[in-house]
Amino acid sequence: METNTQIAIIGSGNIGLSLAKGLVKAGIYQASQITLTRRNVAALQSYTDSGFITTNDNAEAVKNARIVVIAVLPQQLNKVLAEVKSVVQADKQLFISVVSGVSCADIRRELETDSQVVRAMPNTAIAIGHSMTCIASDDASEENVEIVKSLFDTVGVSIRINEELMTSATALCACGIAFFLRSIRAASQGGTEIGFHAHDALKMAAQTAKGAADLLLQLASHPEQEIDKVTSPKGCTIAGLNEMEHNGFSSAMIKGIRTSAKKAGELYTKSE
Repeated sequence: METNTQIAIIGSGNIGLSLAKGLVKAGIYQASQITLTRRNVAALQSYTDSGFITTNDNAEAVKNARIVVIAVLPQQLNKVLAEVKSVVQADKQLFISVVSGVSCADIRRELETDSQVVRAMPNTAIAIGHSMTCIASDDASEENVEIVKSLFDTVGVSIRINEELMTSATALCACGIAFFLRSIRAASQGGTEIGFHAHDALKMAAQTAKGAADLLLQLASHPEQEIDKVTSPKGCTIAGLNEMEHNGFSSAMIKGIRTSAKKAGELYTKSE
């Protein structure tokens, strides 16, 4: 990757700002190589002070960039692309979209170019360098897909998937953060009910959830293998698991993910 590459992040919210900080922290880019845009540019003052280029002029940011990260809401996308399409250099620029429900073809159509577009779907754990990011494209070069993967590997773990699965990735990974947080919250409430102070119960539940995830990731194990290790005949663990299943625990999670995936696929088509 070119060490002098300029990056523009259009729509510097939580995801865009976390990516910018991750790239600088990893030593891949200097702050002065990254342009952040936001309508209320005053909200980026601390980033300006840290050496980032900040502006509310999307076209100017795109004009000077080799890599353009689009991180706006689906409802804002068409307006933003209309602002910048006159300065796009299709043969020299790579567009990275983190916009839910928007295909690579959608972006090329709005830009009226044959630009290289790669989609990325990170989650909010990007803020602490632990995002699960899914990456896909319909016709971007292998080199450009690898560039995008290397960027997001600085803020977590990334995997390549087929583009038709990107909406599903939104539900499982991006929305999924909220689902797992709710399950941790529920566990902590259960802990409070059986005698622990709320702050202790939350810490215990969160660390237990982290340990469970690490067992799967570090041992390349399957959930049922690890569950079997803590369930004994007539024991308290299997009794609790069965009670949860009788009340629809797994079914509720599956239905929630399916509902989120359906909604994610409708976000852009309903935009104005």
